[in-house]
Amino acid sequence: MTGSGHSGGRGLPESAPKLAGAPGPHSIDLSRPSREVCLFLVAGEPSGDALGARLMRAISAERRGRVRYLGVGGPLMEAEGLISQFPLSDVAVMGAVAILKRLPHLIRRVHQTVDAAIACEPDAVVIIDSPEFTHPIAKRLRRRRPGIPIVDYVSPTVWAWRSGRARRMRAYIDHVMALLPFEPAAHERLGGPACTYVGHPLIERADWLRRLDTQPLAARLGLGAGEPLLVVLPGSRRSEVERLLQPFGGALQLLQRQGRLPPVAIPVVEHVREQVEAEVRTWGIAAHIITDETDKWRAFKLARVALAASGTVTLELALAGAPMVVGYRVDPLLAFFLRRMVKAPTIILPNLVLGENVFKEYVQEDCTPEVLANALEGLMEDGPARAGQLEALGRISGLMALPQGTPSQAAAKIVLAHADRRSR
Repeated sequence: MTGSGHSGGRGLPESAPKLAGAPGPHSIDLSRPSREVCLFLVAGEPSGDALGARLMRAISAERRGRVRYLGVGGPLMEAEGLISQFPLSDVAVMGAVAILKRLPHLIRRVHQTVDAAIACEPDAVVIIDSPEFTHPIAKRLRRRRPGIPIVDYVSPTVWAWRSGRARRMRAYIDHVMALLPFEPAAHERLGGPACTYVGHPLIERADWLRRLDTQPLAARLGLGAGEPLLVVLPGSRRSEVERLLQPFGGALQLLQRQGRLPPVAIPVVEHVREQVEAEVRTWGIAAHIITDETDKWRAFKLARVALAASGTVTLELALAGAPMVVGYRVDPLLAFFLRRMVKAPTIILPNLVLGENVFKEYVQEDCTPEVLANALEGLMEDGPARAGQLEALGRISGLMALPQGTPSQAAAKIVLAHADRRSR
């Protein structure tokens, strides 16, 4: 074991990297001496790395830097002081086929992570999303060290499918920190662990989004004052982009033939940009491809209507106040199983937040150019459909707001409360 700078056996195995990035004397308030807290955090993909980094920043601010972070994370968490057991890219695998191909390697990483957590005897463990990777770690850790508190940051979708997971989680999770306001009630109904809504990280952008000036993008797109914009969002994964570009493009072509197509903007992530650009060239439509993150949010605010894949982007559109048409297609075999497994009344996150199906979803055989074009046309015109969405959009921010502080601060308080109980 390497020395940890304090007693208690909290060192890493000798093969682990030396502690780096620990807070210097200038970051410690000597007027408020406190015991150093040791936390073991585990993320399994880049989105968890971003969430974990914000959490670490809030914890460090709460404890004036008297925190030691070990575990598994990416560059953002490492920048906040995490000593990662191995690169996040080792386990950030998407899709069932990719997971099966690397299963022996992933299992080794699970066992390595559990051994490292036990070696440092942390005050608390925080697993961050990626349940296929993080929950096996939590289960094994609970069996071997039942006294270590385990907090799950991001609830699995027990409210949508595999609802029995909620009750099973009680055996190895002490607290779930939920990103969506309806999730605590779902865990209570399903017999899950204690669950607290800490807020979605998107709401940390609320003030910034309200102040965001859309004029720079409007000028680059050549939009006149009040000219409508149609924002198209075919997804961020290659498979969903491949399935959605055809019906989305067909809907736009129908609107163009009817003389009803406004200027089009397509925000994309860089790894699908070439795929999107190649397909868009076949549409015969002048569309603006957007890759800048700030311009994406400007486009959302400018949008008269959006045509979007189902997913987190629907929540982003909702917080930006953009009416939307939501479509989705999956592999037919997967669709067959999902129809029998998914119990949620809707797949659209804003609907789940609202508790009502305001935003209609067009899935599988309903996701056709004709259906999507008709839905878009109905929302571009002032009328009952548009008015209903705008009224609902006006309520979502309030439903997701916290009484005070940020989501990261709310999550930090829960983690530290469990860590403090462990140390007594």
